Amino acid sequence: MTNDTAYRSVDIDGVNIFYREAGPRDAPALLLLHGFPTSSHMFRDLIPRLANTYRVIAPDLPGFGFSDAPDRTTFAYTFETLTNVVDRFTETMVIDRYALYMFDYGAPVGLRLALRHPERITALISQNGNAYAEGLSDGWAPIQNYWAEPSDANRTALRDFLTPETTRWQYTHGVADTALVAPEGYTLDSALLARPGNDDIQLDLLRDYASNVALYPAFQAYFREHQPPLLAVWGENDPFFLPPGARAFQRDLPHAEIEFFNTGHFALETHHREIAAAVHDFLDRTLLRAAAA
Repeated sequence: MTNDTAYRSVDIDGVNIFYREAGPRDAPALLLLHGFPTSSHMFRDLIPRLANTYRVIAPDLPGFGFSDAPDRTTFAYTFETLTNVVDRFTETMVIDRYALYMFDYGAPVGLRLALRHPERITALISQNGNAYAEGLSDGWAPIQNYWAEPSDANRTALRDFLTPETTRWQYTHGVADTALVAPEGYTLDSALLARPGNDDIQLDLLRDYASNVALYPAFQAYFREHQPPLLAVWGENDPFFLPPGARAFQRDLPHAEIEFFNTGHFALETHHREIAAAVHDFLDRTLLRAAAA
């Protein structure tokens, strides 16, 4: 494996999982977990900047990107199920120990993995990946209404989150110069969201996100007990996950490193060079130093 990114798929218990991979196979592993409504495509600029030193692997979650989207009548779209698939993915790929780069939905999936297998986690990088109540903005109110009352009316109200206009807004909100945001990102996401049946898959996951908030105390207990090295790289103008959510890591992880960038939710779209440099420096100090010890 070289710095060139390879595009492959693997069968995980009957579900075809697409993934991007680059870097030496014998190098320390970094697992990149994307969020809503995107895919491993969001890491397209980050992967080559890390693959000179690390084995970088970025799968598409079921229902996202180029992975299968099994019918929701036979496949439960919950974060526990997504975690089961990623857990089996790491085992199939023979990734015994790995650092996690977690964005948005990728954070609860990654932290569920950490709860299951704390011995496998070498470091955590959170890009607007929340684990504290103070990180949730008022933008969650319609989703929280659905959690409290999962009625058809409250479910229908969330369909605005799935429109091309909202997807583009997620990419551009809080960005100083929107000319730096490549249109293929939000255009690809919108096209994949528009696949038949995908809207209900996404609404199922929005409802189940309440299970992640319920796990915040368990995630925080994991931080306190295991003290994993953690770097938070945060788009400080994110309309969904607020800067206090990043700062809160230091409550349980006193040595957590926090860096804010003047951009929005999809910080890699405008600041992939700066974030790649911060991640490289962090991993070089944590993983490579630990390997040499």
